[in-house]
Amino acid sequence: RTELLQESDNTISHLQEENWQEPDINDRATLETDAALELRTRDRYRKLVNKIDKALARIADGTYGYCDDTGEEIGVSRLEARPIATLTIEAQEKHERLEKQHRDD
Repeated sequence: RTELLQESDNTISHLQEENWQEPDINDRATLETDAALELRTRDRYRKLVNKIDKALARIADGTYGYCDDTGEEIGVSRLEARPIATLTIEAQEKHERLEKQHRDD
């Protein structure tokens, strides 16, 4: 969590220091592409930190390791692979199928 937050701070600092007045259009395009990538990465980090915080809250309130949809225990192997998991594999697969159906409609 701390590393992710530090990385986000580094991204902000880097973007603030960048010379956005590059005279060459190709250099400027490269800078903008790099900045967009950094911002997407930072957004992923922010979302991951949020999920980590939620997992820590679930540990504190005793609901960690139980599926949000079914209330069943989430398998240890799944939690080891993805500690922020909130659904059993079956519930996650069902959720993904429903999402895909809605996208296809």
